[in-house]
Amino acid sequence: MNFQPVLENKRVLLQPLQLEHLDELWPIAADASLWAIQLYQMETKQDLEKYIQRALRERAAEESIPFVIIDKKDNRIAGSTRYMGVSLPNKRTEIGATWLAPALHGSGLNKAMKYAMLQYAFEVMDLNRVEFKTDELNTQSRNAILSLGCTQEGIFRRHMITSTGRVRNTVYFSMLKEEWPEAKQRVFGKYDF
Repeated sequence: MNFQPVLENKRVLLQPLQLEHLDELWPIAADASLWAIQLYQMETKQDLEKYIQRALRERAAEESIPFVIIDKKDNRIAGSTRYMGVSLPNKRTEIGATWLAPALHGSGLNKAMKYAMLQYAFEVMDLNRVEFKTDELNTQSRNAILSLGCTQEGIFRRHMITSTGRVRNTVYFSMLKEEWPEAKQRVFGKYDF
């Protein structure tokens, strides 16, 4: 299994995250609005360095596949995302830890990225299930996940503690391998990725 794949379509390029991306990612990660209801604390460049180092350790342990997101439209780094909780014996993963420059929210970049990741997960990795989860308070993320054709499965109450100490409820979503062909056509078919 390749834990450093490169995923690409006409709009987005997902390259393996490296510590060398720190300087280009920091101006994006420094925007406090990205972390307002997240699990991570991102107040300094050192916080981002720790975040990247953790992602790299998870990749080395074959638990995660972290990416840097490159917006091909403007040919610039736009954020980060990853496959998390990779379980090859159970043929499942989660797409998460996604953060994009706020100026790119609603630009179609996230949809292009999720298309590349879902396509790779189901058509190359041959997984049975892709999971998504988000804070119950993150309405924007919840709506974005539903717009991909995912099914909301439930809410895990008092599931995680955020960096501010707030105990969050977590909403779980998924897409199954059998659901991918229909979602690929209905949700993504109108785009020219």
